[in-house]
Amino acid sequence: MKTLGLIGGMSWESTVPYYQRINQEIRQRLGGLHSAKLVLYSVDFQPIEQYMRADEWDAAGARLAQAARALELAGAEGLILCTNTLHKVAPAIEAAVAIPLLHIVDVTAAAIRRTDIRTIGLLGTRFTMEQPFYAERLLGRHGIRSLTPSAADRELANRIIFEELCLGRVLEPSCAHYRRIIGQLVAQGAQGIVLGCTELAMLITPSDSAVPIFDTTALHAQAAVDWALSRV
Repeated sequence: MKTLGLIGGMSWESTVPYYQRINQEIRQRLGGLHSAKLVLYSVDFQPIEQYMRADEWDAAGARLAQAARALELAGAEGLILCTNTLHKVAPAIEAAVAIPLLHIVDVTAAAIRRTDIRTIGLLGTRFTMEQPFYAERLLGRHGIRSLTPSAADRELANRIIFEELCLGRVLEPSCAHYRRIIGQLVAQGAQGIVLGCTELAMLITPSDSAVPIFDTTALHAQAAVDWALSRV
C-alpha cells in the first residue's frame, strides 16, 4: 500500500469525510484491521480564504505548495488536495514536489465518462463556477460541457458554502435553494450535477436531483484508495 498525503482543512468539515471514506474503503477491500497509510497536513483556512477573496492566488498556491513539500518529506508518495476550488493552484503544487497529485477534476470526469452524460451542471463556490480552471479542464481534457447557475444564484450558493457548510451548519432552507438551482440547471440541459465543492455532500443527496449526482468528495476518496492499492 502506498502512502497518501492529504492537504486538508479547506474546510476541515469536508476533510473529515475524506479521512473516513478512505479508511472505510481500505477496510472493505483488505479486511481485518487494515487502515490507510496516510499523512494529513491540515491548513488554517482563514488566511487562504482571504487570499481567495483578494484574488491573491499566487499566495494561496505558495501556502499549499509548502504543505505539499512537507507531506513529501514526511513520506507521502502521492497527494490528494481535499478541496475543489483550490485546484485552481494545482500547477503550483505539482511544480513544488516530485510526487503525483491526483486531480479532482480528472477523477470526476472519469466517473462522468462511464455514463452517457456529456453536459453537467456545475455547483460550487463562485470561484469554481465562474473561473475557467474547472470547466475548461472538464471540456478540454474530457469533452464534458458544464452549465452554471445565474449570477444571483452563484452568489447565493457561495454564501451558503462559506457562511453555513464550512461552519458545520446544514439548514433545510438552503437545501431547498439548491434543489431549485439544480432543477433550473436540469431544465437548461444538464444531464447530471457535479457537487464541485467538497462540503456540498453535507447538504445535497441523490434524492435532491432528478438527474445523477456526482459527489466529488466520494469520487476523489475512492480514487485515492484505487491509487494507493495499485501496483503502478
